[in-house]
Amino acid sequence: MTRLRNDPAEFADQLVDGFVAANATRVRRVPGGVVRVAKSAPGTVAIVTGGGSGHYPAFGGLVGTGMAHGAAMGNVFASPSARQVRSVAKAVDNGAGVLFVFGRYAGDVLNFGQAEQRLIADGIPSRTVPVTDDVSVADREDPATRRGLAGGLAVIKLAAAAAEAGLTLEQVASVAERANASTRTIGVAFSGCTLPGASEPLFTVPEGRMAIGMGVHGEPGTEEQDVPSADEMAATLVRKVLEHAPVAGPARAAVLLNGLGAVKYEELFVVYREVARLLAEAGIELVEPEVGEFYTSFDMAGLSLSLVWLDEELERYWRAPADSPGYRKTPSPAASADPAAGETTHLDLEEAVPAATEASKAAAKRAAAAIEASRIAIDQAADELGRIDAIAGDGDHGIGMQRGITAAAAAAARAVDEGAGLGTTLRIAGDEWADKAGGTSGALWGVALYAAGSAFGDDEPGDAATAVAAAVDAILGLGGAEVGDKTMVDALVPYRTAFADAVASGDADPWTTAARAADAAARATADLKPRMGRARTHVERSLGTPDAGAISFALVVTTVAGVLATS
Repeated sequence: MTRLRNDPAEFADQLVDGFVAANATRVRRVPGGVVRVAKSAPGTVAIVTGGGSGHYPAFGGLVGTGMAHGAAMGNVFASPSARQVRSVAKAVDNGAGVLFVFGRYAGDVLNFGQAEQRLIADGIPSRTVPVTDDVSVADREDPATRRGLAGGLAVIKLAAAAAEAGLTLEQVASVAERANASTRTIGVAFSGCTLPGASEPLFTVPEGRMAIGMGVHGEPGTEEQDVPSADEMAATLVRKVLEHAPVAGPARAAVLLNGLGAVKYEELFVVYREVARLLAEAGIELVEPEVGEFYTSFDMAGLSLSLVWLDEELERYWRAPADSPGYRKTPSPAASADPAAGETTHLDLEEAVPAATEASKAAAKRAAAAIEASRIAIDQAADELGRIDAIAGDGDHGIGMQRGITAAAAAAARAVDEGAGLGTTLRIAGDEWADKAGGTSGALWGVALYAAGSAFGDDEPGDAATAVAAAVDAILGLGGAEVGDKTMVDALVPYRTAFADAVASGDADPWTTAARAADAAARATADLKPRMGRARTHVERSLGTPDAGAISFALVVTTVAGVLATS
């Protein structure tokens, strides 16, 4: 990407600041993301989208009249935390419930799912519809394995129009589900993207070749071919989308030809000329086609084709007016840019610290020291963790762990300074980890620390084995992975078992004993085939390399054991 940045760590926040400043008549900033300036009528279902930064106009650019009511905006290529998603949703709730529409990626599924549960607990009806339009990773027996790509714009657009028409939450969710089931996307890339502050792209494609089925976070494609002519490219895209058509024969469909960042409008129009001809030849009547940038990936050179098969109701919603910074159907009146009085643009992270015993405060200091030592260890290992992750994934694990544990260490130190006990310190650290890391690792580490903190409490320090079990159970319950899937769980479960056995046998240092078990199990993941996450589509490439999440878990618990053994 063009090197127009300041501190890479501040990139996501600064881009949101600039985006809001440039679009003050349409959007305003709230804790966790952005929302419409224009208020919907009371009793209207609110549509909330979101995801990692780096995909503009997704996701903030799709907030506006006739589009999403709000977008939770995570760090670069990292999903927003559950707290950020919940915050945005509460800011836009009109009394009729909230529908979350987001691309199906592990971190987004976890965090939007948690937000849905928290909103329901708050008394706000909520539903989620993950977008699954990417046919390159489709399992014909299980379409839910697909990822979300540019077709998500159509799902958001159709759901928002249904909400504006006054439908109930269940009816709007049904429209979104039908729209998602009717949407298919295929993408190709000629080169990878480079994250702010990085010196190399997340992946490369050999000169003169293109990767079919690339991911918008830099995940490698599922196959490579020589770069064809524009007309041949159009034929490839159309053929692959129609292979997965939800209905056979003539149909009416919306079409989106999307540039991923470095392929610009002129080239897209050349390709679209042939796309339109081929679709017409196939009996597809196009309804208000769109050509442009709808879901990008920084400076990735590539494009994608999306088709949305329309029935009468979906076509009516597709034609409905919309006015957002990144997507418009027809002009809409500008709204007042004045935010509601008393609203803040920062997450409320400062909560009253509950009373704690002196013993719990002392334990909190040891925990904060252990988290700080782990931060140093992760800093030193971040590049290697990224290298391991990039072999079959997107290569951001080291960066994500750094962001999360740095925030957790700072939060734990602040909590200790304010007199917090062990439980509160761990819960605050967990929330900060999830907020700043985002993505899958942020959600898992965040929920683990929060669960451990809840188990310990702020009175007399509780049983460590119970807290360890609570943390592990929280991860297992949230992530859905099992032993053998080649994930963090493959080190996590042996750690819990070894810790419990060590405590039961009277081991004087169960932390070290359990850490050794986790380290051995993490290294053994090199022999496993991935069954979850992005690496699942690159099984052979993954063999011989351990799972980055398991390795980072082992590193953290080993560091923690070293601190606790000497304190």
